[in-house]
Amino acid sequence: MTVDAIVQSFRNGVRLTPETAKTLYLDAPTALLGRLADGVRRAKHPESLVTYIIDRNVNYTNVCVARCKFCAFYRPVGSSEGYTLGFEEIHQKIEETISLGGGQLLLQGGHNPDVPLQWYEDLFRSVKAKHPSFRLHALSPPEIIHISRLSQLPVPAVIDRLIAAGLDSVPGGGAEILVDRVRRELNCYNKATADEWLDVMRHAHRAGLRTTATMMYGTVETVEERLEHLFRLRDLQDETGGFTAFACWTMQPEGVPEQSLYPEKATPGVYLRVQALSRIFLDNFDNIQTSYVTQGLKLAQVTLRYGCNDFGGTMLEENVVSAAGCFNLSSIEAIERQIERAGFLPRRRNSWYGIVDPRDPGPCFPQNREQAATHRATTPEYAA
Repeated sequence: MTVDAIVQSFRNGVRLTPETAKTLYLDAPTALLGRLADGVRRAKHPESLVTYIIDRNVNYTNVCVARCKFCAFYRPVGSSEGYTLGFEEIHQKIEETISLGGGQLLLQGGHNPDVPLQWYEDLFRSVKAKHPSFRLHALSPPEIIHISRLSQLPVPAVIDRLIAAGLDSVPGGGAEILVDRVRRELNCYNKATADEWLDVMRHAHRAGLRTTATMMYGTVETVEERLEHLFRLRDLQDETGGFTAFACWTMQPEGVPEQSLYPEKATPGVYLRVQALSRIFLDNFDNIQTSYVTQGLKLAQVTLRYGCNDFGGTMLEENVVSAAGCFNLSSIEAIERQIERAGFLPRRRNSWYGIVDPRDPGPCFPQNREQAATHRATTPEYAA
């Protein structure tokens, strides 16, 4: 099909396939992709709000046995530069976040063989004991798989125990590209295959958790493999309805262990095309996040006209992409200013995209994990 025929078909409500999406990505003008993506955003969010959440990203340990080739953050077991934060330090960071109006901790870290499941349970319970309404957006699928292997418990059992301890939602880290050829090249296949990553999310959704989805691109993947990644996310969302949002970013090659493996950093033009195509293709995702941490505020502002309706978290602290030489953390005021200059109204949200902003006096829904829980699983053990 030609670009014009695909566009007309899309506007008539026909879903993109990987083949038609590839034609659009390769042949459609960037401005056209932007208009299509902006149209999807307006249809899903006609109120012209752009949301964000005040949160803090705490990387609780940098000790990791996964050794992904693109990671400049991890340290091997026994390294003098390795660390694992104590509970007191994590609680202090939470209290600082609350003092700034934040209500969520994005907790992720390395695959540390000396941190057992009980450590996470004790931490989560201690957080909820002190701050019952503070939310834990914690532990990406590869971390949950790592905990499962350490504890010799199946993934659903680990998720159930973490929920009982206070887990509220699961971040979409560790997805990279959900194609095993790419994962082998990047040395992240052993930490989680594509099927394993997706299966953690499937179990999380069935257990009543909402999660996010991500894609890191610009390494060794092809265009077809990027589209396969998006297709697999869309397919799981059709099944469970459990993803709240999608975010993508480009590989940050500065400072990574094996720079020779990667091409030059993807350009802003590539980022806009991928961002727009993601909004068009992921028709069952309500929210698309921009990535100002990796792309900077100015380019993130542009993406608000390329399908994005969310600025993600304020990231009051960040260590992983910073380790690769990427320093784009910004103040709450700066984020709101960029949103307003793009012609939108900034609004604070919670983990489940309920508005929690004094400028919006309406009722907040969803306001907690239970209200947000949704899935369409049909297997008997998970049927609603």
